[in-house]
Amino acid sequence: MQSMQSSSYAPSCSYTLPTRSAHHHHHNNRTQHQRSSSPSSALIRLSQQHTAAASRLVANSATLTRGPQTSLPELNIKQPAGRADKVGVLLLNLGGPETLDDVEHFLFNLFNDPDIIRLPGQAKFLQPLLAYTLSKLRAPKSSEGYKAIGGGSPLRRITDEQARALSDALKRKGQNADVYVAMRYWYPFTEEALEKIKEDNVTRLVVLPLYPQFSISTSGSSLRLLEESFKNDPKLQQLRHTVIASWYQRRGYVTAMADLIQQSLQQFQEQDSVEIFFSAHGVPVSYVEEAGDPYKEEMEQCISLIMQELQRRHISNHHTLAYQSRVGPVQWLQPYTDVTIRELGAKGIKSLLAVPVSFVSEHIETLEEIDMEYRELAHESGIQNWGRVPALNTNPVFINDLAEAVLEALPYVGLMAGSNPSDAMVPLGMTLLKLSWDDQE
Repeated sequence: MQSMQSSSYAPSCSYTLPTRSAHHHHHNNRTQHQRSSSPSSALIRLSQQHTAAASRLVANSATLTRGPQTSLPELNIKQPAGRADKVGVLLLNLGGPETLDDVEHFLFNLFNDPDIIRLPGQAKFLQPLLAYTLSKLRAPKSSEGYKAIGGGSPLRRITDEQARALSDALKRKGQNADVYVAMRYWYPFTEEALEKIKEDNVTRLVVLPLYPQFSISTSGSSLRLLEESFKNDPKLQQLRHTVIASWYQRRGYVTAMADLIQQSLQQFQEQDSVEIFFSAHGVPVSYVEEAGDPYKEEMEQCISLIMQELQRRHISNHHTLAYQSRVGPVQWLQPYTDVTIRELGAKGIKSLLAVPVSFVSEHIETLEEIDMEYRELAHESGIQNWGRVPALNTNPVFINDLAEAVLEALPYVGLMAGSNPSDAMVPLGMTLLKLSWDDQE
């Protein structure tokens, strides 16, 4: 990608993919009968012809288009919203069980999402039954993991802290904004956040997924749920909004990650020999190869940018990228984290620094899977010196960069898809993607 001379590394594009989702407030009846609508790679290339303008609307968000993009006339992107407007920012995250009693219900919500477990068209009616069965089977083991990290996930607490920090950062930059948290699979659910946004009479909304890289199974799932809510609610249809689809290439994010890696390397006596081990959350290979999920490509570009920043600081350690958290019998993105740790040990690596690159908050994948399971595996594999880079959480450089991203997106609120504000999450090309994908199904 061509670098930009502003605060980011790459040009921008914002997009979402629509689906259907039921509106429920209690975890026992949060069943969803959704239709997945994921684009193929060919359709993504086709959509470029129809989203040439929309692909540059949200400054510093992720790009799906490939190749050079023409520049827009200069805009005063730091201009605050009008006085009559009430600005809101909606943070999207996964959610997590806060107590051990919540684990099974959380897992049901997770497995009941067709973006997590994809069934053939004629079998989609079985999704709730499959989710019920899997949540029953996996709850005991998952509960052990949550018990090991204190009896529940810290994700809600940390995300709330990030929301407050982002609001404070925006205020320091001259922009008042209410920041809301919407969790996909646990409280506060997305529907609850939208109700609060309506109660507060927000008129301009920036939707910001807390996933640096876009994936169908993370940002995509939350955005589909949002889109269905907007389509079915007359008041939300009047809410001007835009989406920062991903932001892995932003200079502030890359800088914050490089800062943490550089600081963590100092704990090793022989810093130059430490293997920098990026561990990202995995997705099924079919998402990338069949559905056109850009996650793998964005992850690889993200790692490249971080390593380039480290090299500018004269840190030239060898690095490895692997994918963790696979479940089920299907093939996931490789190399796998556990397999790669064994291979590194067999090659004689003695010092390893784990970097949880797709996570911006501490949660079970960092605190239990990496800190406990993979650390033990590393020692068993002959790796003597272990370190782990902390998640960004409320890192000031990171939070400041998110605030900049919001300010840069505000001038484009409501401009994504013409005159109808309710369509703003779906540029024309992505609407065509949905129709084409539905035809293929």
